[in-house]
Amino acid sequence: MSAHDSTTDLETINAPWNKTVTVQEVTYEGGMKMLRLRIKEGMRFTDLELDAVTLKHLNGCISGWLALNAEGS
Repeated sequence: MSAHDSTTDLETINAPWNKTVTVQEVTYEGGMKMLRLRIKEGMRFTDLELDAVTLKHLNGCISGWLALNAEGS
């Protein structure tokens, strides 16, 4: 993994099945920024770092699913 200059927590979400999702902005040397999704399950962490292009695609998929499956809408 490349060295990074800073990590900023943006939000922490309590998810089903006793998981926690922390959304972080990671700034790397040279100024490149990525969004990190850190999923915590017990003592285990899974980090997923995404660029803006990938996040835009993921946002479309998630928004489409949410439009069909949102509770109480």
